[in-house]
Amino acid sequence: MATKGGKLYIIGIGPGHPDLMTIAAQKVISESRYIVGNNTYLNQIKSLLGDKEVITSSMGKEIARAKNALELASSGDVVTIISGGDSGIYGMAGIVLEIAEKEDADIEIKVIPGVTAASAAASILGSPITGDFASVSLSDLLTPWEDIEKRLLSAAAADFVIVLYNPKSRNRNTNFKRCVELVRKHRSGSVPVGLVKDAFREGMSTVTTTLEDALNFDDFVDMHTTVIIGNSESRTWGNTIITPRGYHRKYDY
Repeated sequence: MATKGGKLYIIGIGPGHPDLMTIAAQKVISESRYIVGNNTYLNQIKSLLGDKEVITSSMGKEIARAKNALELASSGDVVTIISGGDSGIYGMAGIVLEIAEKEDADIEIKVIPGVTAASAAASILGSPITGDFASVSLSDLLTPWEDIEKRLLSAAAADFVIVLYNPKSRNRNTNFKRCVELVRKHRSGSVPVGLVKDAFREGMSTVTTTLEDALNFDDFVDMHTTVIIGNSESRTWGNTIITPRGYHRKYDY
């Protein structure tokens, strides 16, 4: 499809440290005239912004950011819109493409991947998601809790490792507790659980515990925390969580 020359990049900046951004993401920032994002994520990559025209807004303004970025790109400019982690995983890519589709936007749009919270937290904990896993956001702002509950129960029953995004906020301060209670219906209390707060950012802290003791750390859990609940084969080695992929079933090592 012919375009008017504008480009819109949707990028994930990873956990927030420039060293953990992809080279491709850094490259498109350098090529862009406008950078659009919320203050939290823009502050994490301030050193990369230089003299770019930066358009900031607060959390909860995703639709306005998406429309603004599309409007600028439609005028012929090169624009980057920022997400934390990976823009396609609970990030900005979905809403930008939905609005672009609705408006039949005549611009080039590219999604640039980033290191998501699941892989960042997993690397800190060891190897908890080596095999099959399910990621579930506990935020019910856009997804009804009834749907979240069904997904949690299904993932727990199928013995997936479960990665929790947005486990607890000021206004959603019981969802993590409800989640643990649901998973316990299908999973032993002895399975390991890892909690990583502010992965690869200043003040990073971690906890390795078990499902039966996870709620002892309820005060530790917030919107900056990623929670990984092991499956029936997951185990701990010191503070490291290992989920075997299955090599032990086939090879002698």
